[in-house]
Amino acid sequence: MSDESDPLPSSDAQDELRDESLFFSELETRRRFLKKVAGTSAALALGPQLMNLSAAPAANQKTSLITMVDLQLKINGAEHRLRLDPRTSLLDLLREQLQLTGSKKGCDHGQCGACTVLVNGRRINSCLSLAVVHEGDEVTTIEGLAQGDQLHPVQAAFIEHDGFQCGYCTPGQICSAVACLQEGHAKDDAQIREWMSGNLCRCGAYPNIVEAIKQARDKTGAGR
Repeated sequence: MSDESDPLPSSDAQDELRDESLFFSELETRRRFLKKVAGTSAALALGPQLMNLSAAPAANQKTSLITMVDLQLKINGAEHRLRLDPRTSLLDLLREQLQLTGSKKGCDHGQCGACTVLVNGRRINSCLSLAVVHEGDEVTTIEGLAQGDQLHPVQAAFIEHDGFQCGYCTPGQICSAVACLQEGHAKDDAQIREWMSGNLCRCGAYPNIVEAIKQARDKTGAGR
């Protein structure tokens, strides 16, 4: 009985099998590489859109958490009932919602005084004060100082003494000057300069401002 077994492949056949195996191995490697490239390209192309889609609900959710508040206050003699974001500053309420743009936004940090208004007769930097804390208060802006065509004595004195140049700080300067007189802080030049020091004039019209306040003091008798 003869021992029949499969003959071993020749060396050429072995080389051919090895080359074929390497070919398919390289082919599989290339396929995997192309899939990765395609996946990366798709991620780069769709990534921003997917991020926007995922961020949109979060943004909407954040907005929905803001509870609007009701506010009532008197501005320049008129009653206002308002509904606003509780983060709104008094300055932004005046300028953006009520279109009272006389009060200026200068530094927005309470350092220049351009936004000065009177609240219950006291001067404040409206950029630093939230509107909601003034429920029921009486606010007077530069627009509310004159009586019709009759200028306030401080306004008239500023014009007569050329107490302004570019005019940007002037509304705050005038409101502060009115309060300075009402507070009795205009007895002499040094006192006027001290109590008006929170209002900056980049044009340097300080001597004229002092003269204007002195004239208003002498005409009205206030500030002595």
